[in-house]
Amino acid sequence: MKRSFFIIIIASLMSILAKQSQCQFFNLNSPDGSIEVSVIIENDIHYAVKLNGKPLLDYSRISMTVDDKVLGSLPVIKDTIRKICNEVLFPVVKVKSAEILNQYHSLEFVFKDNYSIEFRAFNEGVAYRFGTNYNKNIKVSNEEADFSFPDNFMSWFPEEVSFHSHNERYYKKYRLSEIKDSMFCSLPMLVEAEDGVKVVITETDLDDYPGMWLKAGDGFFELTGIFPAYPLQTKQENDRSVRVTDRADYLALTTGRRSFPWRILAIAETDAELITNQLSYVLATPSQIKDVEWIKPGKVAWDWWNYNNIYGVDFEAGVNTQTYKYYIDFAAEYGIEYIIMDEGWYELGDLSKIVPEIDMEEITQYAKEKGVGVILWVVWKTLDDQLEESLAQFDKWGIKGIKVDFMQRDDQWMVNYYHKIAKIAAEHHLLVDFHGSYKPSGLRRTYPNVITREGLRGLEQTKWADTQTPTHNVTLPFIRMLAGPMDYTPGAMINAQKNEFKISWTRPMSMGTRCHQIAMYVVYESPLQMLADNPSNYMKEDECTRFIAKIPTVWDETKVIEAKIGELIAVARRNGENWYVGGMTNLDARNIQIDFSFLPEGKYEIQIFQDGINAHRYAGDYKTVTGHVSKEDVLNVEMAPGGGWVAILTPVN
Repeated sequence: MKRSFFIIIIASLMSILAKQSQCQFFNLNSPDGSIEVSVIIENDIHYAVKLNGKPLLDYSRISMTVDDKVLGSLPVIKDTIRKICNEVLFPVVKVKSAEILNQYHSLEFVFKDNYSIEFRAFNEGVAYRFGTNYNKNIKVSNEEADFSFPDNFMSWFPEEVSFHSHNERYYKKYRLSEIKDSMFCSLPMLVEAEDGVKVVITETDLDDYPGMWLKAGDGFFELTGIFPAYPLQTKQENDRSVRVTDRADYLALTTGRRSFPWRILAIAETDAELITNQLSYVLATPSQIKDVEWIKPGKVAWDWWNYNNIYGVDFEAGVNTQTYKYYIDFAAEYGIEYIIMDEGWYELGDLSKIVPEIDMEEITQYAKEKGVGVILWVVWKTLDDQLEESLAQFDKWGIKGIKVDFMQRDDQWMVNYYHKIAKIAAEHHLLVDFHGSYKPSGLRRTYPNVITREGLRGLEQTKWADTQTPTHNVTLPFIRMLAGPMDYTPGAMINAQKNEFKISWTRPMSMGTRCHQIAMYVVYESPLQMLADNPSNYMKEDECTRFIAKIPTVWDETKVIEAKIGELIAVARRNGENWYVGGMTNLDARNIQIDFSFLPEGKYEIQIFQDGINAHRYAGDYKTVTGHVSKEDVLNVEMAPGGGWVAILTPVN
């Protein structure tokens, strides 16, 4: 009743103000008409969003303060420009699909004081951004990005404690009214309406500007953007941790002729629609790389998680030449495209000092002979300090990629660092995997050699925590994965149910079943997909490893079979003529139906890995099944607690 009273008062006041001033209303609809954006331009600028005629976002204010002038205060419209776009994009790296429909209606406002705001309405959501047109450099001291919801919706809130962060968070469920003034979160984050409609807030085309975070706003059920100010001074605590000790009173110093990042509201009537949403990609700047033939997605054998604990060999395992040649032999045997040499190959703080146990020339030459690429882990600050000489050396060795780690910031300086590394790495034909990073924000389209990134709580957490649950694993695809590829690093061959899980630094395990881990190779999107366990375990589990090796890392088509955030996910993906189906559940045992109606006509041979009958008590238990299916078939699938199900379908000629 109290809220209804306030709504009546606000509506009455707006009506009075509209009569007393030159209040201008504009509407913009999505191509299918389901989404309506309403913009009010009066003393300031507000916008609202409806889905199927029902309010989803109340009038929310936006502005930007440039050179002490508030863009959006007392705005005077010079022109409005409407456009319709209906095109097909062909991504260099096919994360979800080989073709992406870019279909929207746009409305751009050009204002008197040399700035603009463009709104775009897609069938999958809404986005807006500011633009400026000044013949000088500018100082941005503030941006107002409010998201005012019409009711006390539930949120999935990746709560943070500092702008110095890996953005590796769990999603806490809060009603909007429960988010205190002291709380804030990184992006993407999700808001769920009472009817199950979901809105994911994120950003893209982030360049020469700080990243956006969210905190409670001043209004009822409101969130508002916050931004790390420009770093004036930093303190290097060790080789990897560089903390900002003093910040400016502005967000960015930048060129006056530019477009700013897109603020995205990805909208889904069903949870499944979050899995196929491509707004983060289509709104980003197109590829700046002309020659892209060298960009090769694939799988990579990873050393760090498994502590190099190989066994059954006649040499001492560790960070040494023989161990990495063993990794190379493993990769060559199973058709794994890359190995990664993680922490330990160089003396921390100096990339020119290779540890005595490593003969890099021998390793890289051996890898070349075996047809395996080598990717090197580097700390971002050390790389930055020794950039030219390090890249020249990588060229001589024939290195195929770099894993850049521990940035832990997204202020303007650090965002520009990402762009610098992406560009120069492309010039040297190097793939880039950003770890210790903020969420994907469009760079993967602009520089498609940025093949994947972290910015999530992945499998590494199991080395020191018991909180990496299957429930978290089936939450990630609906929120974090919407922003772009995620290097979760799956593939544990030691598996445990929750009551048996133990923390181990040197012999880590996963929580959930073996098939839960294998299904990640289909469910999780990462064009560079790690095999986290050690080669000795993989060779011991040869049947599982050969199955994983068959699963591609990029996709021509994606179909969602079942999806419920935090509970379960089942997707089908096509690469060429073959289809791959993966299903995962949370800590609850589950029975689902796999409907193969997505298949073309014809018969398919199916190879299935499913939870064994005792997987509820021994998580490593699995069963393989083979047979034939067609589009008329429906399979009943049972998954153990923390379980999974995965299949490869090959057409029968």
